[in-house]
Amino acid sequence: MPTGKNPIDEPVLVQVRRGDFVESRHRGSFALVDTERRLQASGGEPGAQILARSAIKGLQALPLIESGAADRFELSPREIALAVSSHDGEACHTEPVSAWLERLGLGEDRLLCGSQPPRDRTARAALKERGLGGSALHNNCSGKHAGFLTLSKHLGADPAEYLEVGAPVQRAVFEAVGDMCELDPAELGYALDGCSAPTLRLGLRELAHAFAKLANPERLAAPRRAACERIAASVAAHPALVAGHYKRLCTDLIEATGGRLFAKVGAESVYVIGVRGRNLGLALKIEDGGARALGPLVVGLLERFDLIDRAERERLAAWAPGPLRNWAGRVVGELELVEPAAAGNGTGS
Repeated sequence: MPTGKNPIDEPVLVQVRRGDFVESRHRGSFALVDTERRLQASGGEPGAQILARSAIKGLQALPLIESGAADRFELSPREIALAVSSHDGEACHTEPVSAWLERLGLGEDRLLCGSQPPRDRTARAALKERGLGGSALHNNCSGKHAGFLTLSKHLGADPAEYLEVGAPVQRAVFEAVGDMCELDPAELGYALDGCSAPTLRLGLRELAHAFAKLANPERLAAPRRAACERIAASVAAHPALVAGHYKRLCTDLIEATGGRLFAKVGAESVYVIGVRGRNLGLALKIEDGGARALGPLVVGLLERFDLIDRAERERLAAWAPGPLRNWAGRVVGELELVEPAAAGNGTGS
C-alpha cells in the first residue's frame, strides 16, 4: 500500500476575497513529478492518498490496446477517446458508443454503469421532451465501460463480470495501473466508483508520475509506449469526446494546447495532467471536493510552472484565477491562488 497522509489539514490553495475580506477557502494538495519520479514541486502533502476516480481512465484503457483488443475490433481514435472520457451525453458521445456495442454484438443492457441523465443541457432537454430521462449510454462513463466490454470479449471472459475485482478485465487494469505507478497491483486499495467500476486509492505523487510517463512514454517498453502514444493521440484529436462542447475544462485544456496537455478530471475535484514534451505530470486534489476552485487551481498552477504560454492562458481565461463580478458587472472580489508554505520549487528531490 502506498504511504502518505490522508488529505486532511492541507494548506489553502485557492481563496475567495470579497473586498478586503477572505470569504472562502479551499484546501488541497498537488504534486508535479517528472518521468524519473522526481518531485519537482508540491503543495500540501504530495503523498496524500486519494481515490483517483475517473482521472485514471487513461491508465485503465491501456489493457484495451496492449491486449490486441483495440486492433481486433478495429477501434478508431474516436472510440479510444471515448474509452478515457467522462462525457456529457451528447449525441457525439452516445451514438458512437451505441454503434461500438453493436459491432461487438452486444446491447446497451450489457453496460453496468447505470442510467444517468445527460450532463449536456440540450441533450437533457431533448430527452425530456420525449418523456425520457437518460440511459446507460448517457452515463458519463459509458465509453470506459464499452472499452471494458471490448477487452472482456477479446479475453473470452464473461461480460457480466467485467467489473469484478480479480476477474480478467479488472485484473489486467489493476496490473497496468500498478505498473505505471510502480506499485504492487495486489496491494492497491480500491472502492466503488459512481459507475460501479473499481476506483483505485493512490498517492498524488504516484499518480503524477504515471501520467508523466503516459504523456512521455519514450523510455517504456515498446508495447506500452505504443499504447500510451495511441491514447494520447486519440485524446488530442478529439477533445470534445473526452468531455463535451460546453464549459468542460478537459476539452478546453486539450484544445487550447493542441493536445500538448493530456488532461483528465475525476469526481470530487481530482485532476491529472500529463505534459507532452516536458516529461512532467501534475496531480491534484481539492479537499472539499467542490468544483469552484478546480479550474482556477489547474490553470493557475499551469501558469505558475510555465506549462502554458500567454496565448493559451488567454484562451483559458474563463477557468483562470481572476476578478469576481456581480450581476451588474462590478468587480466585487477576487478568486485567487495562495502560495502554500509547503510548496516546492523545482527541488528535484
